[in-house]
Amino acid sequence: MNSRITRRTMLKGLGTAVALPMLESLSFAAPAASTPPRRAAFFYVPNGVNMEAWTPKGEGKLGDLPDILKPLEAFKDSFNVYSGLALDKARANGDGPGDHARAMAAFLTGRQARKTHGADIRAGMSADQHIASVVGEATRFPSIELGIERGGSTGNCDSGYSCAYSHNLSWRGESTPNSKETDPKAVFDRLFGGNDPKELAEARAKRDLYNKSILDFVNEDAKGLNKTLGTADQKKLDEYLSSIREVETRIQKAKQTASAPVAKPKMPAPTGVPKEYADHIRLMGDLMILAFQTDLTRVATFPFANEGSNRPYKFIDVPEGHHDLSHHGSDAKKLEKIKKINTFHTEQLAYIVGKMKGIKESNGTTLLDNSMLIYGSGNGDGNRHNHDELPLLLIGKGGNSIETGKHVVFPKKSDTPLMNLFLAIFERMGAPTKSFGDSTGVMKI
Repeated sequence: MNSRITRRTMLKGLGTAVALPMLESLSFAAPAASTPPRRAAFFYVPNGVNMEAWTPKGEGKLGDLPDILKPLEAFKDSFNVYSGLALDKARANGDGPGDHARAMAAFLTGRQARKTHGADIRAGMSADQHIASVVGEATRFPSIELGIERGGSTGNCDSGYSCAYSHNLSWRGESTPNSKETDPKAVFDRLFGGNDPKELAEARAKRDLYNKSILDFVNEDAKGLNKTLGTADQKKLDEYLSSIREVETRIQKAKQTASAPVAKPKMPAPTGVPKEYADHIRLMGDLMILAFQTDLTRVATFPFANEGSNRPYKFIDVPEGHHDLSHHGSDAKKLEKIKKINTFHTEQLAYIVGKMKGIKESNGTTLLDNSMLIYGSGNGDGNRHNHDELPLLLIGKGGNSIETGKHVVFPKKSDTPLMNLFLAIFERMGAPTKSFGDSTGVMKI
């Protein structure tokens, strides 16, 4: 009997299929499989940032980080700050106001959004979907689209622009946005449920009835596999299964919290969504990491909020709405509050980056080493609504193909398109193309 275990090994049981992380003890069908795959994720924050508190001093090797980037201090050698990149198609270009809608619509497409709030929306295929169209067949899910704030794709959300532009980061085609999933329970079930809808429903009902974890159904399979692994891989498998258990427990706690009775509720509480904003972001980040770790997907998008979001941040002593504050008029107090919001976002990013750096892969590298995370906004300064000098980070080494730890400054007069950076990412993801959006050439990174 052939005792070899393939890379696609999964633990199965009662409508459940739990994909495994890279384990060195496993035999692979081909030598190339021992090299971890590369992943790409695109994070978005709305309303621009306080650029003075974002931009490092000087070019070259990163020194002291500015306030907003200080939460990433421990990972300074694993990311680059790019200053001076432009998003021309987020500018009006004759279409008048609507910078928020255009900023998000153009961030991954490099295309001018058609100004309409009707059904005739048009932007373009987004960078994540270009990658997914080439490498997506290698994984169960070509891409995953995560988010925190829900939002419809109809109606007028910004000066005559459809809400589709402000609420969606990923676009499958020029008229087809990919809706994001904001419920971590739904994401978990999608990632780790079986393929038979009827069987999945029965499994979920049984789990809920007996308050069992999804891992209880694959426990015997895991015990059998554990006997075939080396000591290091036994520890890795145990840590991985524990991380799934932890995520599922947090989802269940969030569900219980959301379902708790509230006096005269204005609307039914959502199920499975953590009450606290930071917990929500981190839980969704954990799910993305699990999907990358198990090679269920290699491409993800994750906006921390919709463009133009006016969410208040009372928990960091910022009761005003984010969008309202972004029109700061150079008021020092408002700029300080914007900095607080921006720093809160990078703190959540640092949590995700830290988790990825802590996950070892089969060749001695980490999950972060083999990933490329884009983090930024389609607006520069929220008050100016400018779309040059964008706040932009590239985190991760792309399979040790990127020199990190630098601040790279592009001359303002060059108006270097953001899409040039994406062309470089495409090459490293095995999805090269000569042009994308308003690109003018492949950026050297």
